[in-house]
Amino acid sequence: MPPKIRDLIRDLKTAGFVDRGGKGSHRNFTHLRRAKVTLSGRLGDDAKPYQVRDVRKAIEEVKE
Repeated sequence: MPPKIRDLIRDLKTAGFVDRGGKGSHRNFTHLRRAKVTLSGRLGDDAKPYQVRDVRKAIEEVKE
């Protein structure tokens, strides 16, 4: 079962990302180390595979 959008947002915030807001169902997250991620969808929606991949990649970038 894929994670929910709310789970990805929680992971991003735990890693130090800040929600800059967005338009409609889009949310833009940034980190001080210049990493950026955009997520679309409602909180209860299942995350798409590319969204999970992008979030994991962004979190790994800021850990280095």
